[in-house]
Amino acid sequence: MRRVRSVVIFAVALLLTSCAGAGESTGGETGAGADAAPGVTDDSVVIGTHQPLTGPAAPGYSRISVAAKAMYDYINDNGGINGRRIDYRVEDDGYNPTRTVEVVKKLVLQDEVFAVVGGLGTPTHSKVVRYLNQQGVPDLLVSSGASQWDDPENSPMTFGFQVDYEREGKIQGKYIRDHLGGRKVGLMYQNDDVGRDAQAGLDRFIKADVVSRQGYDPANTDVLPQLSALKDSGAEVVVCSCVPAFTALTILTAARLGYRPRFVVSSIGADPVTLTGLLRDFARRGGAEVSAAALLDGLIGTGYLPDVASDDPWVALFRQVHDRYIPNEPFTNTVAFGLAQAYTFAQALKLAGRDLTRGKLVDALESGKITGPGVTPFAFSAGSHAGYTGAFVFQVNPDTTTRQLQGPMVTDRGSGAVRPAPAHRSTPADIALVGT
Repeated sequence: MRRVRSVVIFAVALLLTSCAGAGESTGGETGAGADAAPGVTDDSVVIGTHQPLTGPAAPGYSRISVAAKAMYDYINDNGGINGRRIDYRVEDDGYNPTRTVEVVKKLVLQDEVFAVVGGLGTPTHSKVVRYLNQQGVPDLLVSSGASQWDDPENSPMTFGFQVDYEREGKIQGKYIRDHLGGRKVGLMYQNDDVGRDAQAGLDRFIKADVVSRQGYDPANTDVLPQLSALKDSGAEVVVCSCVPAFTALTILTAARLGYRPRFVVSSIGADPVTLTGLLRDFARRGGAEVSAAALLDGLIGTGYLPDVASDDPWVALFRQVHDRYIPNEPFTNTVAFGLAQAYTFAQALKLAGRDLTRGKLVDALESGKITGPGVTPFAFSAGSHAGYTGAFVFQVNPDTTTRQLQGPMVTDRGSGAVRPAPAHRSTPADIALVGT
């Protein structure tokens, strides 16, 4: 690890992208109502998304829309949904909130999308929720676990997708208390709702054990001060609520300091295949080599979709789509996220029926009939727009494969218990999305 310092410095230079400017929409007149169907023709439906194809969140996350498009291509090649092809428009916002506002307004006003699906990022998407709801545009399956997406009264068009950070934090906190109890804990988190919600969940179980709390700004990739503080605090376990690039930077910076805590990483940054690629890429671009396997060995993560290495009917479908449409992409859990998210939207579109309106699409999501790839149920109902309700716990092996430490658990965002998830899950055959 003699050259880790130069690797980290290079990674900082490589990833640093300004995210200055709040870019919050001031709103306006309410646009198309729930009974309208902009973007819908007899044979197509236009949807859009904002994604970080560039910028500090691009490593790993830029492949989500590639995977989603592959699933939509698969669906279209099998007859579409209710006789309509899905026309998927992707806009790059660079993980910059100001840019997010610009590209989302373009999607709504110029492309006249029927819905926005899978918009990625807490600091970015939070700046367009009000606008989308005022315009009556379904804002579905947001790629962030912030609890703010679950607000049916004030944001009736907005729905989450992934397990929210507070639920995930509770599951992580209970696991740490039960299996790593007595150790000093440090928290490393994105300094927005990601960190605030995650800490709220963790604190329900391990608040007394936390010796240091360190937030990072995604516009500043120098995390040396945070890791130095965590090391000085004596934290033996570090919970990282971080996107993939910052998970990799955290691990590399810790190695630079000779600091090797037990890392516990949330689902947003815990994909070992993605992390392996990032660690190696950062090292090689900086003229050095590191052992990604050694750096990841023992890392504990959480997830709510089946691991791509598992024997699971959804993984079999995802691999089929991957191998046909994007065979040159590494088959990672991040890619599986995009495939799963696209499939979930298509399921809601099918439930909404041939006589399609925005209101019927929202009704389909609130119906409680949306099931699918996740290992826990969705919370979707008229009273809740939260996504998946829990997660499992896994550990990275010395060869970067994983093994499950704890089966899927579910919980709420309050004081409710963390309990085993229902055993039954729908399969692709149960849903029969295509070919009917």
